[in-house]
Amino acid sequence: MKNRKIRWGIIGLGSIANKFATDLATIKNAELVAVASRNQEKAHEFAKKYNSKKAYNSYEALAKDVEVDAVYIATPHSFHKEHSILCLQHKKAVLCEKPFAMNLEEVEEMIAVAKENNVLLMEALWTYFLPHYIYVLDLVKSEKFGEVLKLEADFGFSREFDNNSRLFKKEVGGGSLLDIGIYPIFAALSTLGKPNSIDANATFFDNGADSECNMTFNYKDIKAVLKSTIVEDMATEAIFTCEKGIIKINTMFHMPTTVTIIEKGKEETIDFNYKTIGYNFETEHFNNLLRENKKESNIMTFEFSKNLIKTLDSVREIIGLEY
Repeated sequence: MKNRKIRWGIIGLGSIANKFATDLATIKNAELVAVASRNQEKAHEFAKKYNSKKAYNSYEALAKDVEVDAVYIATPHSFHKEHSILCLQHKKAVLCEKPFAMNLEEVEEMIAVAKENNVLLMEALWTYFLPHYIYVLDLVKSEKFGEVLKLEADFGFSREFDNNSRLFKKEVGGGSLLDIGIYPIFAALSTLGKPNSIDANATFFDNGADSECNMTFNYKDIKAVLKSTIVEDMATEAIFTCEKGIIKINTMFHMPTTVTIIEKGKEETIDFNYKTIGYNFETEHFNNLLRENKKESNIMTFEFSKNLIKTLDSVREIIGLEY
């Protein structure tokens, strides 16, 4: 069972699904066997591109396929709960793209269904599994450079508003907070834990989706200053100012990148020599959980996913964002 081949299906065939499928092909004892889109032609094209045996125009058909062990959910945020539960009820292990769902209530329902069906479920927040991020987590938790005094993390890029794009559609969870604000929030929660209080403000497009969100997480003696925006290009870095040095996760901190350590006036940049897009790390972790008959990740735990969505819910309440 240790080397059992895990047979994957993908539901929702957008840009992230393409990245996931690309990296899946690099993993030993894993293969893509089925894909599903509402558009049959799109499903066929995707299947051909990534050597999937089956291409469905029905998500239910994929969920029912006995040759599928695990399903990657890559549909828009507002459909995560529905599509995850569909697969869980058909006894498929589910790796669901972040954010897990639209709010805490939906996440709790997904977890309950996974437990009822005794099936593995995990939120696909790939950053948690990337070697550079694990390295920084260890530096912070071990206090190698003393305690953290301040965290600054942002994620921003400029896009022309397009109400037909998923990114800007409020009804499917579009806007900066759920789509990319989740990463700076994740950086704070995974390193510093839950804040004592949160301050936040936001700007909005005419359709009600948030264009920018500024957040401050207040801890006992420190602050995490966080930002997400889809109207401005940002450095997209995570900088931990510690008592004896600075740990800086360089541009695009949420994906494969480098880490710079600044100590006593000297700088050292560590290159992790990534050879893939980076989705293989979370997928290999998930495959091993499945082989070991585990029902929950020991890294991306249900408790962490609930804390993450709770925090997103709290920020939404403060800035007055409702879906």
